[in-house]
Amino acid sequence: MAATKKKVRNVERPTREEAEAAVRTMILWAGDDPDREGLLETPSRVVRAYEEFFAGYAQDPREILAKTFSEVEGYDEMIVMNDIRFESHCEHHMVPIIGKAHVGYLPNKRVIGISKLARLVEVYARRLQVQEKMTVQIADTLQEVLHPKGVAVVIEAAHQCMTTRGVHKPGVGLVTSRMVGAFRDDPSTRREFLAVIGRTGAGGLPNT
Repeated sequence: MAATKKKVRNVERPTREEAEAAVRTMILWAGDDPDREGLLETPSRVVRAYEEFFAGYAQDPREILAKTFSEVEGYDEMIVMNDIRFESHCEHHMVPIIGKAHVGYLPNKRVIGISKLARLVEVYARRLQVQEKMTVQIADTLQEVLHPKGVAVVIEAAHQCMTTRGVHKPGVGLVTSRMVGAFRDDPSTRREFLAVIGRTGAGGLPNT
């Protein structure tokens, strides 16, 4: 039985068979023979890999943050998770973006389980991305769902569209930030967050 096609923003999503055929076409375009032994199973492997790389499209980030806890004995200091490693893919060239995210928020009576911060980063990372957009998505989703007093997100990443092609500049990294609420309005709160994630002094960030 043929696989049922799904809609992606009103566009019919290809079946697995069609996706594998597209990979065969790319192999041919690259100049190789998709029917030779070493490449026979490559289309199915690539499609399975893409299912993993882009699993974030099948997840709702707001559902991840739906369960909160209010019994925190009045805790009202910032909560920060450092060095959340992620692997994403550039939406311009579909090559890896590898980095780490630092996520913090000032609770307003409610907190979430600590694993949820890492899962939120993972959902947005496992989509075709632009780092600036991903930074905003993480911060704004946390702010919209949890309604804390403020949210801060800093992402540091290396982009293989720069290191393995184009200008070929290995060793460079891009840093983006999103400050919401108290982190934007209160310089001392912002400085405290930057100190926690190790970006003080010249390595700090502007009011973004």
